Amino acid sequence: MLRKASAEWNGTIREGKGAISTESGVLTDTQYSFSTRFEDGVGTNPEELIAAAHAGCYSMALSGQLTNAGFTPDYIRTTASVRLEKLETGFAITKVHLDVAASVPGADEDVFMTAANNAKAGCPVSKVLNAEITMDAVLESAA
Repeated sequence: MLRKASAEWNGTIREGKGAISTESGVLTDTQYSFSTRFEDGVGTNPEELIAAAHAGCYSMALSGQLTNAGFTPDYIRTTASVRLEKLETGFAITKVHLDVAASVPGADEDVFMTAANNAKAGCPVSKVLNAEITMDAVLESAA
């Protein structure tokens, strides 16, 4: 399986601008710039896209873990917060924090937390990131 996205940048780092597109067409010439990355400009940025990818990947991985344990989640809601920091060697994504809430009928806290931790370690996006990944996971209702 191969997935593609593309980006074009025009101009200097501060005054320039770029556009990101995905092969699926979900993003088509979506604007990004210095101000969308380092300030509060309108548009997206690479870190936001990584956060979205990680939240989506993690939610699916957790569903897979729970399904394999014999449970069907009503919902899994994940927010990923990506931290971009300036280090001596340049900018780096140093941390990602996952906030997870799920409703999994029949699952107890131990089953849920085992699945949540396995998903955090096993999610392909988690594996590709060279960052500290932390998580707060809450089982919101269990029957």
